[in-house]
Amino acid sequence: MMEGNKVSVYIITYNNERTIERCLKSVTWADEIVVVDSYSTDRTLEICRRYTDKIYQRRWTNYREQYQFAADKTTNRWIMFVDADEEVSPELAREIREEIAKNDGRWAGYIAHRRTYYLGRWIKHGGWYPDYEIRLYDRSRGKWEGGLHAKVKVDGEVKVLKNFYFHYTYKDISDQLRTIDRYSEVAASDMWKEGKRFSLFDLLLRPPFRFFRDFILKRGFLDGFPGLIIAVLTMFYVFIKYAKLWEIEKGLKEGDGLPPRV
Repeated sequence: MMEGNKVSVYIITYNNERTIERCLKSVTWADEIVVVDSYSTDRTLEICRRYTDKIYQRRWTNYREQYQFAADKTTNRWIMFVDADEEVSPELAREIREEIAKNDGRWAGYIAHRRTYYLGRWIKHGGWYPDYEIRLYDRSRGKWEGGLHAKVKVDGEVKVLKNFYFHYTYKDISDQLRTIDRYSEVAASDMWKEGKRFSLFDLLLRPPFRFFRDFILKRGFLDGFPGLIIAVLTMFYVFIKYAKLWEIEKGLKEGDGLPPRV
């Protein structure tokens, strides 16, 4: 039976030995920690076993299904998802406890703000800031929806929490480029499945607009050289996902890309 003021935290993992211990240490205040792992080949599971025995393994399908599977494994009314490269601050943990204790049923979920650390500094401008979403919610009133950028949707009112959680993102630029390759693949596939088709307008104009928005309008330049790198690589991500949509549309993903024999 679910108890009203208890909190479960759930985490999905895959080869996160670099960040998972910091994450787990930051959620030891929770009443339950659930980990769903996609068959990691590094020390991730070894580290997770120090903090919880509720560890499940599941082959990766997509973000929405993986997160929802993890959410379904929790046993408390209030549940919170934390990514393996994130850290819940003590201030946020305390605020969560206080909010749940006084919740009279009005709030179905809570939005938390995230601050990201990358290339030696906290990022406070540009496309990565502000960054917020529903993180804590009543499991009976929320579920996961969407594709690559799946999010929790709740039935009811949502309150914004004051304190931050922290995101220790890509290890370095190479790590970011590898992630861009994976994410753009999924994004292009999602667009195709949703009926989106390639256009030269998207390929040529959306990337520079994203750079202008993030670096100039959202003042990414105030984050120095890391801010420039983020804006440029985000622009590249936008370009490459539309290029991959073109690749799918032309059928080039089905074979090896080689010309037919003559």
